[in-house]
Amino acid sequence: MISTGSSGNCLYVALVHYPVADKNGETIASAVTNLDLHDIARACRTYGVKRYYIITPLEDQLLLANRIIAHWTQGAGGVYNPQRRKALERIRLKSDFRTTVDEIAQTEAYTPVTVATSAKRSDSGLSYGRLRLMLANGKPFLLAFGTAWGLTEAFMMEADYRLAPLEGVGSYNHLSVRSAVSITLDRLVGRQ
Repeated sequence: MISTGSSGNCLYVALVHYPVADKNGETIASAVTNLDLHDIARACRTYGVKRYYIITPLEDQLLLANRIIAHWTQGAGGVYNPQRRKALERIRLKSDFRTTVDEIAQTEAYTPVTVATSAKRSDSGLSYGRLRLMLANGKPFLLAFGTAWGLTEAFMMEADYRLAPLEGVGSYNHLSVRSAVSITLDRLVGRQ
């Protein structure tokens, strides 16, 4: 069994590549990137996330991601850098979000609470403090992050909750997803 970290959380992270929006608001499937695999896996390992899911229906992207992960978990990369191996071992590849939810429900014997993230403001945004308290109940939670220009509105509407956006000091608000995941995890399960 994988350690859930010192906070005792039952937290999962999904990086969604479909359905996401492009800069014009059209629904697309975005490409998997090497940096997202490595950096988000390392953040997930650091903060005790149980699994990090990559969601894409594109077969070529699943094959690419699998090849990269295998190099760092089963190949020469894992021997060269065991710390990286420990992080990337948490990654699971799925073709859709529903399959991810179903796998977590089977593993945990409880359907995970889904929480969508966005850089856009919403009147219904769940605060970080409130979600941090909710995580303490021991039930599984699945945080969904979008690639490209973010999760589609339809996806957001299907989630149980929408997390309040991260906001900086000015009007510019377009963090890399790697940065957003790291900041979010620190706020939710980092030491206070």
